[in-house]
Amino acid sequence: MTLMTTKHSGDGHNVRGLALPKNTCFGCGKDNPEGMRLEFRFEGTKAVCDFSLPKRFQGPPGHSHGGIVATILDEAMGKVNKLRHVIALTKSMEITYMKPTPLGKPLTAVGWESAVRGRKHYNKAEIRNADGEVLAKSKGVFIAVDAAKMFAKFAAED
Repeated sequence: MTLMTTKHSGDGHNVRGLALPKNTCFGCGKDNPEGMRLEFRFEGTKAVCDFSLPKRFQGPPGHSHGGIVATILDEAMGKVNKLRHVIALTKSMEITYMKPTPLGKPLTAVGWESAVRGRKHYNKAEIRNADGEVLAKSKGVFIAVDAAKMFAKFAAED
């Protein structure tokens, strides 16, 4: 399967064979009023999201909680799998926190594919500030699943 390289939206978790009526994902769900509502787009083979973090995601004073940073990196890496038309669930991820991630400032998350071996997708991501400095980075392993089988019950419940 080849990567799509056109610029388009990375919204939701829909793939071929399954369209969920609602997206209540904490990270990217438009239908989750308590979520982050991150909006990704694709630029070539990269998933990109411009955002700023409100005070409700605070950890240390003036900065994001590390779990929120992890969520954003997980979303960025997970969105890359859409380029191969698959839903792949996070098996593992490693995060390096390089600098505190500030609240209320323009930030960008970028995710890209590192390798694919069978059902295993190896992806990487970074969160950068407006100057392009890397504040946090991650690498993760994602396992492709049969979304129609795994999520069909939940699609019917929405």
